[in-house]
Amino acid sequence: MKYKADAVTMQVIRYGLEAVADDMGYNLVRMGRTTIVKEIMDINCGVLDARGGILAQAHLCPLMMFSLPTTAVNMLDRIKKFDEGDVIICNDPYLGGQHLLDVQFFSPVFVDDELVAFVANIAHQLDMGGAVPGGVAGGLTEIYQEGLRIPFVKLYCKGEEDPQIFDMISSNIRIPEKTMEDFRAQAATTMVGVKRIKALVNKYGLDVFRKCTSMLMDYSENMVRRFLTSLPDGDYTGVDYLDDDGCEDKPVRVQVNVHTRGDSMKVDFDGSDSQTTGNVNSPWACTQGGVFYTMVGIIDPGMALNSGAFRPIEVESREGLVTNPLPPAGVTARSQTMTKIVEAMLKAMSEVVPDRVVAGSHGQACTSSFSGIHPETGKRFSYIEIQGGGAGARPGKDGPDGQDLHLGRFMNTPVEAAEIENPVMIERYEFIPDSGGPGKYRGGLSLRRDIRFLADVTWARYSDRQKFKPLGLFGGMEGSMGSLIMNPDTREQKRCKSKGVDQIKAGDLLSIRLPGSGGYGSPIKRDPEAVRWDVINGKISMESARKDYRVVFDEEMGVDMEATGTLRAKTT
Repeated sequence: MKYKADAVTMQVIRYGLEAVADDMGYNLVRMGRTTIVKEIMDINCGVLDARGGILAQAHLCPLMMFSLPTTAVNMLDRIKKFDEGDVIICNDPYLGGQHLLDVQFFSPVFVDDELVAFVANIAHQLDMGGAVPGGVAGGLTEIYQEGLRIPFVKLYCKGEEDPQIFDMISSNIRIPEKTMEDFRAQAATTMVGVKRIKALVNKYGLDVFRKCTSMLMDYSENMVRRFLTSLPDGDYTGVDYLDDDGCEDKPVRVQVNVHTRGDSMKVDFDGSDSQTTGNVNSPWACTQGGVFYTMVGIIDPGMALNSGAFRPIEVESREGLVTNPLPPAGVTARSQTMTKIVEAMLKAMSEVVPDRVVAGSHGQACTSSFSGIHPETGKRFSYIEIQGGGAGARPGKDGPDGQDLHLGRFMNTPVEAAEIENPVMIERYEFIPDSGGPGKYRGGLSLRRDIRFLADVTWARYSDRQKFKPLGLFGGMEGSMGSLIMNPDTREQKRCKSKGVDQIKAGDLLSIRLPGSGGYGSPIKRDPEAVRWDVINGKISMESARKDYRVVFDEEMGVDMEATGTLRAKTT
């Protein structure tokens, strides 16, 4: 059958590309050795054209959405010859990456000896060396402290492992047997992806494939331009703050300025603070990703996500800001700034599209790494926890409870998975009542996770939102702040900093309490029956029902509509 480049074939190829990316991702999850890959799913996969433009991404971690194409373009500038079976790796944040723990893999796709595409993936590794086990410590001051920085190198040449590269990396990390197996899983995933893309191209023909992928990028670009045209020309600003940078006890300002003109948009970060001493700086690809992620969510989360969608949106930032740092600034905790970019973008866009934005979320990444010697095996262990908080209330719906940050969408680490592999006991895992901001639509509840340690461990972490509450919108109230508490309700109780490194003794209990989220609309406009349901189900307290929502119950926990009406009338 002879195919032609038309709208139908374009969509078929689109979904074929997305299927390849998704299959790569879920194959990587199945092969992964570490909880960060196989449980949390801190990964993404994609298909790129021969120039490095993104054609399709897996429906996984959007935080990584712009690293693959940015890194690919830099790779093409530095590597001039690719061969069948090559696998190129890089984790350098200043070449398009995230932080050093996120290692990117690229494999070329050849059809009739012609380079037609790349398949790629990115995965968070258990450890990449550096000053602290697990590498997720906040408060480091240079990228050199954060781990092994890998430029573009061929981990596989013509399908064969390069043992010298494997040995070099293994010699610089703490648990090489697990990390190297995750590396091999990433490489195997790209090799399967290459075969799938070849089959797709061979089925439709190279000419049809290229025309349809070009049409697909134009299709996404036109969708974005049509949306931008529907907006009034204007200038909109949003501001959010990090608690600190992990080194200096002062807030870090993130300011987003959005300028809409016709069918295009320009976003800049004038007014943001300079790059910080601590490692919350956001590499340029991460900063762009925060902007693009927000706009895709506003325009159409189900759109064909490719480089064409980014063409109408120009993002710029002066070098040396926290949103575009210069080396050797540390960047491990860059997700704290990326999430504030998203929150500030949503705040700015709420002025022009109030029905397409959400209230403030927990707006941070609570990432902890626990490393030590397992008392039963005598071997080093290390595992990573990424916990979710409240998601912001929406126009017409409450915010989801216990979700990861906007940009991550990671899964939680199941209690059983953590306990089977590591000397820990999860004693408490629950939603925190009253953590979601009151509103006509309530903010999502945050999570509490209490971990008892059965061995001495080094605890490295970064988190935020212990000083600034998640914002409500249009009369919605703020959500709760987070906290990290060691040995709660004992004489040894201690509140820990959001970023840093500490030693935990066997027998200690760490209580991780995530921030909540903001409400949307005035709480006195919330359906009293919805308030009653929340009280019965433990999501809000009786005190909040009366104080914030102005709802009165009778002795049988029914809503006293008359008393409620009277109380709400006094409020207005």
